[in-house]
Amino acid sequence: MPEAEWCWSHHPDHAEERRRRASRGGRAGGRGRADNEITEIKRLLENLTNRVLKVEGVEPLETGPAAVANQFINTRLRAIEQERKNRETADLEERIERLEQVHEREKGARPWRQHR
Repeated sequence: MPEAEWCWSHHPDHAEERRRRASRGGRAGGRGRADNEITEIKRLLENLTNRVLKVEGVEPLETGPAAVANQFINTRLRAIEQERKNRETADLEERIERLEQVHEREKGARPWRQHR
């Protein structure tokens, strides 16, 4: 930015916006966290299926323990989905709060086309 003392990222006027973005980034948990977990779960399910079906080259597993393992996997999937919903709700709450702040600031301002 020519002739500016600060770039956008370091300008004191943008401190709150930087804090908000950093906070949201922390809640998101970095890129691909959920995708990595889903990929891992798919691998577990494939292994579980192959063991129950007694595919050659894998250690067999009886259906009882396999069913319990599958229940744990389903619980994990529900937890991942709940985390996603929590993040989505937090983002929506944040957006609503920002809109409310803008509305409060502009409450007394006259609309462009309002006539006396």
